Amino acid sequence: MPVVGAKAAKAAKAAYGVNRQIHRRLRPILSLADFETAAKGVLPRPIFGYIAGAAEDEKSLAANRSAFDAVRFRPRVLVDVSGRSQATGIFGQRYASPFGIAPVGISAIAAYRGDVVLAQAARDAKIPAIMSGTSLIPMEDVYAAAPGTWFQAYLPGDAMRRDALIERIRAAGFGTLVLTVDIPVWANRENNVRTGFSLPLRPSVRLAFDGVSRPRWLAGTFARTLLTSGMPHFENSFATRGAPILSASAIRDTTGRDHLNWTDIERIRQRWPGNLVIKGILHKADAERAVALGADGIIVSNHGGRQLDGAVEPLAVLPEICDSVGHKTAVMMDSGIRRGGDVLKALALGARFVFLGRPFIYAASVGGPEGVRHAITLLRDEVDRNMAMLGANTLADVNRSVIV
Repeated sequence: MPVVGAKAAKAAKAAYGVNRQIHRRLRPILSLADFETAAKGVLPRPIFGYIAGAAEDEKSLAANRSAFDAVRFRPRVLVDVSGRSQATGIFGQRYASPFGIAPVGISAIAAYRGDVVLAQAARDAKIPAIMSGTSLIPMEDVYAAAPGTWFQAYLPGDAMRRDALIERIRAAGFGTLVLTVDIPVWANRENNVRTGFSLPLRPSVRLAFDGVSRPRWLAGTFARTLLTSGMPHFENSFATRGAPILSASAIRDTTGRDHLNWTDIERIRQRWPGNLVIKGILHKADAERAVALGADGIIVSNHGGRQLDGAVEPLAVLPEICDSVGHKTAVMMDSGIRRGGDVLKALALGARFVFLGRPFIYAASVGGPEGVRHAITLLRDEVDRNMAMLGANTLADVNRSVIV
């Protein structure tokens, strides 16, 4: 039986953007993968390489995708799905779809005002966006432009700096804090060296050539940013402004993270009044520890393959973690999701919500706000079609019975 009326279903489809007119530049973009191909022709080689690449031999990056191939659907037929809905809720908020935008560092150098573009597009589409701590627009500006955005922080090694950062995030208005905990040290990203990428970016003839070879990015993102806002800085790593994105001598202070431990998380839990999410969990024992310390949610993630190469793909450990703590906390997942079918496979294995990063920043670099809206619509429509073919009217119908 349909769970919502025909009028509600029609309204939902209108909200999802069915039959929406899009810019002719975006019409050939039929999937999220198409955005990656298009972005390669827009972004300078170092910036594209930074976004697309992963650690060492990129085995975890590849495994994140192949893990979804091992899960297959078992649909039910002749089910009236005319009233289907993919709406869902988390942390007391109702969202139109079960996916959101993951934190992507230096978004504003890949797309003009990238952090704001991603957050506003998510808010307009009624999905969550997580702002990256490695961002180039002050968190206060982003939250003012898109209230309800979540904030992701990399914890400073110094306790006083941590406390000051937490207080700044709270004062900015954020209600959900996501702590990424899988970076005790910087990963070995050899692809960054090969493409000439560094943080901050170091001026060089090679970097200049890479920039001028992408005139659309040079004029529409970099030059436009300089003219309107000046040189971008790392704005949100600490309570105070950090290093500029382009500098021959500036160094980002990321020392001291190797001694962070669960006691630091407990201290933050005591100080932070809002929702607390721990991101980077791959082990059941760590999930249980996070819940015991009062985490409202966890994100099962291997950082998109960008940290420990060879780390298990999140989809493989998701069922075990959900079975252990899913009844106590909101278990979410990222890493490797590129299709609506991937979203539903993760939900069927127990995730409450999933997040994607790379596809949405590609979309922003290719098409700005309209590009991100198009990417959201493509993914949302895939979820809708696959639910119909599975015989699912609501996300509650998407469980382990629909997969093999």
